[in-house]
Amino acid sequence: MTPRVVVLSSPSGAGKTTITERLLAARNDLGRSISATTRAPRATEQNGRDYHFLSREEFDRRERAGEFLESASYGGHRYGTLRAEVEQLGRASRHALLLIEVAGARQVRSRLPEAVLVFVLPPSGPELVQRLAGRNTEDRETVRGRLRTAQQELEAVGEYDFVLVNDDLDQAVRDVAAILDGRDDAGIGRQAAVQLAQRLRRELATAMQ
Repeated sequence: MTPRVVVLSSPSGAGKTTITERLLAARNDLGRSISATTRAPRATEQNGRDYHFLSREEFDRRERAGEFLESASYGGHRYGTLRAEVEQLGRASRHALLLIEVAGARQVRSRLPEAVLVFVLPPSGPELVQRLAGRNTEDRETVRGRLRTAQQELEAVGEYDFVLVNDDLDQAVRDVAAILDGRDDAGIGRQAAVQLAQRLRRELATAMQ
């Protein structure tokens, strides 16, 4: 089977990182694209394992040269997915899994039309709030900021090829595995996905009042 490029997006707290970790542990035909960033590495991070740490000048040079599939700015730093990362996985006959947000997914779609876009939804707004608050790593205002971002991201659900509901982690992992294997029956239908996203947006709005 031809290796696929699969983009996995979700609101923060919906579970895309956990799903990815489970898949990487279970499959030898899958690799995670390592992003590039201009921020400094944290104490436990290693260049080439966690991120490709680049100077701002090097990042800008590579961007001008068209070496990124997508790029964005967060918190004063630049982040992006290098084409070479994805191509290297393909040459090794491995699927490439990209964990990126909605804006980046749109860039990938425009530059790599064959990429498969997957959106992971939480089962409910209150559940997402509980997951974020339960991390105990961010203050209340940061959590509220993530919820506001989630509301915006949910508007893009209709742009994705597949939409999954992460109310059962094992099933969500099986659904992404099925997509990697070329099946087209994973997740929920487009109309149901859009309706659920609208309900989630209302629930998040209520939670932030």
